[in-house]
Amino acid sequence: MTSIRIDGPLRARYDDILTPEALAFLTELHDRFAGRRHDELAARMRVRYDLGNGRNLGFLSGTADVRADPDWRVAGAGPGLADRRVEITGPTDRKMAINALNSGANVWLADQEDATSPTWTNVIEGQLTLLDAIRGTLEHTSEDGREYRVTGETPTIVLRPRGWHLVEKHLSHLDRAGRSMPASGSLVDFGLYFFHNAQALIAQGRGPYFYLPKLESHREARLWNDVFSFSEEALGIPHGTIRATVLIETIPAAFEMEEILYELRDHCAGLNAGRWDYIFSIIKNYRGRGQSFVLPDRNEITMTVPFMRAYTELLVSTCHRRGAYAIGGMSAFIPNRRNPVVTERAVEKVSADKRREAADGFDGTWVAHPDLIGTARAEFDEVLGGEPNQLDRLRDDVRVTAGQLLDIRSVNGAITYAGVYGNVSVAVRYIESWLRGVGAAAIDDLMEDAATAEISRSQVWQWIHQDVVTQEGTRVTRELIESMLDDLLRTLPRTVEDRFDDAVEVFRDVALREEYPTFLTLYAYSRYLVEEREPVAA
Repeated sequence: MTSIRIDGPLRARYDDILTPEALAFLTELHDRFAGRRHDELAARMRVRYDLGNGRNLGFLSGTADVRADPDWRVAGAGPGLADRRVEITGPTDRKMAINALNSGANVWLADQEDATSPTWTNVIEGQLTLLDAIRGTLEHTSEDGREYRVTGETPTIVLRPRGWHLVEKHLSHLDRAGRSMPASGSLVDFGLYFFHNAQALIAQGRGPYFYLPKLESHREARLWNDVFSFSEEALGIPHGTIRATVLIETIPAAFEMEEILYELRDHCAGLNAGRWDYIFSIIKNYRGRGQSFVLPDRNEITMTVPFMRAYTELLVSTCHRRGAYAIGGMSAFIPNRRNPVVTERAVEKVSADKRREAADGFDGTWVAHPDLIGTARAEFDEVLGGEPNQLDRLRDDVRVTAGQLLDIRSVNGAITYAGVYGNVSVAVRYIESWLRGVGAAAIDDLMEDAATAEISRSQVWQWIHQDVVTQEGTRVTRELIESMLDDLLRTLPRTVEDRFDDAVEVFRDVALREEYPTFLTLYAYSRYLVEEREPVAA
C-alpha cells in the first residue's frame, strides 16, 4: 500500500497541516506524478550534457505549429489577479508574512522557494502561516514583546512552491513496490497549500494561485498542468480554477515561452522575468564553453545589456500575444531606514528599473521591501493610469532571434579583483544565513536570495576553469579563492552561534571542486538541514 510517511519531528500544530486526509492527497499526487517528475529531471541532464558538448539552444521545430497558430489564448487573470502592478515577495515566516499582508501591494508572492531556507520548521510552519492568514487569524509576538497583526485589505496570495529538482526529506513516499523515496518538494508545498486552502480562497473571491519556478521545458509545464487538473477534480473544484504564473528563469525555458503558455493555457495567468536565476542558468549551462560565455562582474550584468533586453522583450511580446500578464523582476536594491544615502540610491535604482519595465509593456513588477511599493507603483501608474494592465500592447515590433538570446559576448564590463572577492563574500554570508534558516538576507544593501548566491558561486567556478585574469592582472585560481576565504573568516564578526565555518565548507564544495553541482541548495540541504524524527517509545 502506498503512503506518505512523516520522517521529521512533530511540533506544535504540525498536525493541523499533516492531517491524514492531507497526507492521503500527497500520496495520490506522488503515485500519479513522481515518476514523470524523475523523467523530466533526467531530460534536463540530457540537455545540459548536449550544451556542454557544443550544441546551442534554439526555438523548437517540433512545436512550430503551436507558435504559428494565432487563435489560442491562456485563461488569464483569475479573481483578485486583475491588477498586479506591484507584487511584494518574501518568505512565509509569521512576521514577514504580516508585513507583506499589511504592505499595500496588490499581490504577495508567498515564497517557499528561493527566499526560504527549507528547514522542516520553515516548510511546515510556513504552511501554518498561510493557513492562519487565509482564515484571518494570523498574529505574531516577537521575542522583544512587539505584536504584529494583519490590518485592512490584504494582497492576493500567490504561493511559490519549490522547484521540481528539490526534495523534502522529512516526508517519504512509499510506492507500491515498497520502495521509499524522499517526497517532491514541489508536490509537498503545492499539495498541502491547495488541500487546506483552495476552498477558503474561492469563498473569499480569490483562488488557489501559484508561481512555478525553475521550469526548463514545456513538458515540465504539462506536468504541472496535469497536477492542477487532477487536484481540481479530486477536491471537486471546477477545472481552470487554479491560476499559475511561470517564472522564465532558465535559459532553456526562454526558448519555449509560447509552448509553456500553451501547455498551461487552461490554468495560466502569465509569465514572470526571473532575472537572477536566468543569469545563473546561463552561467550553469554554458560554463565550459569558452571565453565567449564568460560574464563580467555581477554588478555589470544589468537589465539593459543586449541579451537581457532580448529576453525581457520576447517575454512581453509572447505574453500579450496570448492574453497572458507579463510580470517584471526584482531589483536587488533595498532601502536602509538608518542610512538616507543608501535609501536614496535604492529608490533611484528601483525607480529607473520599474520605469523601464512599465515602458516596455510589463503589466506589473516585484519588490522585496514594503518601502519600495510606492516607488514601483508610481512608475506603473504613470503608464497604466486607471487600466489594470497593458495587454493591448502587443509589441509587434519585437523580433528576437536565438542568437540575440545567447549574445553573451556583447556585455561590456570587466572582471575585477573586487568583483571576485565580492562574489566570495556574498556567497559565504548568504549561505551562512541560509544554514541558520534565513533564506532572504540583506547583504551590503542588496536583497540576496538563493539565486544571487548561485550566480556568485557559479561565476567563481567558471572564472577558475576558464583561466580568467582580472583587470588588475591576477589569475583567478583555487589558491586565490582560498586566500580570500581565509581573509573573510578573519574579518567577519563572529558569534558562538554563527555558521560561517560550515558556510565556507559548502562554498568550497560548490565553487572550488572540479565537478560542478547543479544547485548549491541540493548539497547543503542534504548535509545540514535534514532533521531526524525522535524515536517513539514502545
